[in-house]
Amino acid sequence: MLRLELHKIFRRPRTYISFLIMTAVTFLIQLAMYVDGSSFVSFAMQGVGEQFAISGNILNGYLVTYLVLQSLLIHIPLLVALVAGDVLAGEANAGTMRLLLTKPVSRGGVVLVKYIASVAYAMLLLVWLAVVGLGLSVLIFGTGDLINLKSDAFVMLLEHDIMWRYMLAFAFAALAMSTVAALAVFLSVFADNSIGPIIGTMGVIVVLTIFSNLEIPLFNTIKPYLFTTHMIAWKGFFDAPVPYDAIITSVLVLVGYIALFLAATIVIFKRKDIQS
Repeated sequence: MLRLELHKIFRRPRTYISFLIMTAVTFLIQLAMYVDGSSFVSFAMQGVGEQFAISGNILNGYLVTYLVLQSLLIHIPLLVALVAGDVLAGEANAGTMRLLLTKPVSRGGVVLVKYIASVAYAMLLLVWLAVVGLGLSVLIFGTGDLINLKSDAFVMLLEHDIMWRYMLAFAFAALAMSTVAALAVFLSVFADNSIGPIIGTMGVIVVLTIFSNLEIPLFNTIKPYLFTTHMIAWKGFFDAPVPYDAIITSVLVLVGYIALFLAATIVIFKRKDIQS
C-alpha cells in the first residue's frame, strides 16, 4: 500500500513544483552570491573585521549553504503541505475513499501509510536541497571556515568541523518537516478537498511562526509550547558549543506533536462516516 501511495504522490505534476521552486530559489541565491557575494561579505563583516584579523576563503560553499538553509527551511513546510494536505482529502474529493477502505488495512493503518508517504516526499525534498544547496555550493564556491554572524555573537567554525553539523542540521530538519506533514494529514481528515487543509496548514504555520518571533510578553509565555519555536533549533548545530540540551528538548517537543497529530487523526478517521 505504501508503494501505491508513493505512486499517487509522484504521478501528480504539482508534486514536482516544490522541487522546481526550491531549485530556482537556491540557484538565485547562488547566482547573487557569485556575482556580488564579496560585497555581501564585506557588509556582514563590518565591525568584526575591525576587531579580528580574518583571512582565507570567507565566501565559500558552507556560507552560501547556510544562507540557503536560512531562506528555505522556513518555506519548505509550505511545500510539504501541498502534498501532505491532500493525502486524505484528495481521496474524499476523488470519491475513492470507500474503495480504499475495502483493502485489508485498518483505518489507522491507512492514516499511518499516508503519513509515511508524505514524510518520504518531505525527505526527498531535503535530500534534493542537500544536493543543490550544499553539494552545488561547495562545487562552485569551494570550502573554507564558516563564519556565523548572530545578533549578539560571532561564531567561527573551522573547515574540518562543519560537515557533521550540516548532516545533523538536515536530520533535524527532517524531523521538523515530519511534524508539518503530521499537521497537514490531521487537517486533511476534516476536508473533502485538498485546498482547505493545504491553506489551513500554511495558515497555522504562518501564524504560529509570527507568535514564535514576536518579542511580546504575552507570546513569550506560550512560545516554548509552539512547535514552530522548535523547528528552527537546527541553527544550534552551528553554535560553539552546540546547545545539545535545548536541541534535545526541541526534538522531544516535535516528536510529541507528531504523536498528538497522528493519534488525533486516527481517532477522528475511525469515527468518520465515509460517504464516498
